[in-house]
Amino acid sequence: MTKRTAPVRVLILAHDDMNLLDLTGPLQTLVTASRRHSQADRPLYDMTVASEAGGLVSTSAGMQVMTVPLSTLEEASFDTLIAPGGCKGAEYLVSPSLVEWVRRRAHEFRRICSVCTGAFLLAAAGQLDGRRVATHWEWAKRLKERHPALHIDPESIFIRDDSVWTSAGVTAGIDMTLALIEEDYGHQIAIDTARQLVVFMKRSGGQSQYSAPLSAQIAGGDKFAGLHAWVMSRLNEDLRVECLADHMGMSARTFARTYLAKTGRTPAKMVEDLRLEAACRALGETEMPLKRVAQLTGHVDEQNLRRTFLRRLGVNPSEYRQRFSAHASMSDAIAGE
Repeated sequence: MTKRTAPVRVLILAHDDMNLLDLTGPLQTLVTASRRHSQADRPLYDMTVASEAGGLVSTSAGMQVMTVPLSTLEEASFDTLIAPGGCKGAEYLVSPSLVEWVRRRAHEFRRICSVCTGAFLLAAAGQLDGRRVATHWEWAKRLKERHPALHIDPESIFIRDDSVWTSAGVTAGIDMTLALIEEDYGHQIAIDTARQLVVFMKRSGGQSQYSAPLSAQIAGGDKFAGLHAWVMSRLNEDLRVECLADHMGMSARTFARTYLAKTGRTPAKMVEDLRLEAACRALGETEMPLKRVAQLTGHVDEQNLRRTFLRRLGVNPSEYRQRFSAHASMSDAIAGE
């Protein structure tokens, strides 16, 4: 983070049939940060919404958004470019003239970003070749087929690869924008913005697009849906494979084999995932002592909780809470720091 003497100028590209929240999510996040922390004569952000022709642009929700034409911005200077996603139908059709505009102007921005299928636009403009890329999980395969040179991560909420930021679908654009704010103005302002948006925890980019319970339910289908709910309700109890098998009325060996074949992961991995997500949620949304978090989420004690966090997330529980807690103190938050 560097001390800034002028607003960060952000250009958001609008196009017909874009997802409304892909545009308004980042836009409102930047507006909220500015309203909370801008000085009277120096806002944190200056935002412009533009499209090829300008005027009203229709979103996929049917709402129209007023934009300025890109042709009027030829002499303008911007810091950040954001490309929202969204389209009509099963194929993302990229406007050739918009692709050419991005290809021609991308080098003028300090960073370029996409939300959801906005990655198709940046990829078509040659901005993502050889990079790690995030997009909505449902579009990841199609993006890879169209642009084989991309290294696509279908799970991450957002990814920063040098000066290029890409995010998953819809609300992930808010997470990415909070990370942009943190880079520009620091952790405290980003956390306070998240609180104002009633986003209870600022998610890191490396978190999965799926929650652990949702992932378990999708993979397990009806056969294990009841088991996953049962596990989530007693994370601090004995959840060894023998106990899970007994609950399912199966032998331990048959259960472990069947579960792995059905879900692609072991019962022990499923339990660890659910316990880890519960601990992350407790650290982010409460001020509960680490010892109590460890007990309630089945990690037994702080030492085991610490080992799990370091192995799985690369940070200890205290560091995780400091980065992502919705209860972070605002005493050090000063606009423009």
